[in-house]
Amino acid sequence: MIADCGYCSRRKAEELITKGKVKVNGHPVSLGDKCSNKDIITIDGERIYLPRKRSFVYIMMNKPRGYVTTVSDELDRRCVMDLLTEVEERVYPVGRLDRNSEGLLLFTNDGAFANDIMHPSRHISKTYRVTVRPDINDEQLIQLSEGVEIDGKKTLPATVIVKTKEPGRVVLLMTIREGRNRQIRKMCEAVGLDVARLRRVSVGPLKLGMLKPGSYRELTAEELKAIRNAIGKEK
Repeated sequence: MIADCGYCSRRKAEELITKGKVKVNGHPVSLGDKCSNKDIITIDGERIYLPRKRSFVYIMMNKPRGYVTTVSDELDRRCVMDLLTEVEERVYPVGRLDRNSEGLLLFTNDGAFANDIMHPSRHISKTYRVTVRPDINDEQLIQLSEGVEIDGKKTLPATVIVKTKEPGRVVLLMTIREGRNRQIRKMCEAVGLDVARLRRVSVGPLKLGMLKPGSYRELTAEELKAIRNAIGKEK
């Protein structure tokens, strides 16, 4: 309910509940407690309101390098939210791209939609254009494709295509179906490759296309239908 009204992401809402900052009708709540539109929900004493008619927004951005994927940053670094200059609704990022990565990043105020995109069970594919150094051999390609161990757990099989090869530089297209922290970078590091540039070019059927760095737009009806089909939720 908190995420659906656009207050914050589901993960952040869970943190607020766990810290005892959320009350329903004046009583502290725990994870899993139920409520309805008729209940009074407060966070740190401030009441939040669900719109009578939910107006959901779905945005695609070409995130540039140098921006962190957070709503705010305690280190005063540039945030992706600073780029959404003409979005009136309170939206938040769907998943993450680290500070030095770029490319397709989604935003929404639809908590259920965001959760479906990020949930591991959906296996939504994400494709990245990855520039690595110095070179890549067949053994490394096989390792990346079959899965490598990062953070104590093997990654799912990936699709890895060599796009271009130049002296000291190789461009790969890598498609994964899970969303672990800094996964592409860690996979490449695990097989001895240095990532020089990392750009996400698609999420499921959604493609970055010619959208310029720092620019954003709303998803079209066709794109929204396609991504809902990919997560198994036709609406």
